[in-house]
This record gives sequence, structure tokens and C-alpha cells, in this order.
Amino acid sequence: MSKSFWEDGSVNYWQISKTIKDLYLSDSSVNILLDFERVLDELDIYAFENWEIGELIEGPNVGKYLVDCTFMWLGENMPDPRGAKRLLPFDCNVQYQKSKLSIPVKVKSEDDFKSGTKVPKQEEKDIWLVKITMPKNLIKDVMTGSTELEGQDIDLEELDSSYEQGIDTEEVTR
Repeated sequence: MSKSFWEDGSVNYWQISKTIKDLYLSDSSVNILLDFERVLDELDIYAFENWEIGELIEGPNVGKYLVDCTFMWLGENMPDPRGAKRLLPFDCNVQYQKSKLSIPVKVKSEDDFKSGTKVPKQEEKDIWLVKITMPKNLIKDVMTGSTELEGQDIDLEELDSSYEQGIDTEEVTR
């Protein structure tokens, strides 16, 4: 098995392409990734700057109790760390790492190839990697529509329904 982007410290365009191809060939990986994203959405991560433009480059890596995914942002688009703080009370771990992405240059002439080959030269761009490790039980709780808050199970669907019906403002106006 090859090293992860996180351990290697460098990111290659072709490695990312292979990761995405492998992801789409596995229905179970796609389902896990959708559940992972649902948790991020329910915790309103995407309300914070640049979180919605991150690109998956590795994962989901599924362990016995944890699932992790690594996302990438171009250097000037670092995701707002306040978004990551929303995950911490739910026993998630978020790590940031600055790295470089090697991408092929756009070929305009023979000079754009590595000498003696038909392989394009590479250029490096600054990127941010963010690795999110999430407990499986959190994914399951959000998937089933409930979560535990201060020792009580809360049905998220029932809570959303109450807001839609305006029950939260009824008490105030009485």
C-alpha cells in the first residue's frame, strides 16, 4: 500500500486522480463519504469561509471506530479554522498541514515537456490539507437523525419539524 498524502507531505495530481477513480468504483466508499459529508453539513461547517470548495483527495479510510478523509484547498483559500472547531465537541480530530501540489503544465510547445520525453513538466502550487477523523458512532447518529446532547437523545427530524411549525416562537409570544 502506498503512503498517504498526509504521511508523504506532497501531493501529486495523478495520485488524486487514482483516488477519485477508486472511490467511484466502490459503492460502499461513496455511501460512507455521503454519510461523512452529511455530518459536516448538519454541523454547519459549510457556513464558514472556503469549506464548501475543499476537494477530497484521500479517503474515506474506515477503521474499527473511526473514519478519516483528507481534503485539499489551494493556498490562498485556506478553510476558516472556526468551522473545524464545530467538530471538536463531537470527538472529531482535525489536522491542518501546508503542502505542495504538483500539476502538469499546459503544453504549448516542445519546451513544456521533460527533456527526451512526451511527459509534461510539473509545476507546484501551495495547498492546505485538512484531515478530519470522525467517530463512526457520530456518523450513525446523524444518519439515523438523532444525537445525544448532555445525556439526552434528541431527534433531529423532530427538532427541524418544530422550527418549521414555528413552535420555537410560540412560547415567546404567549
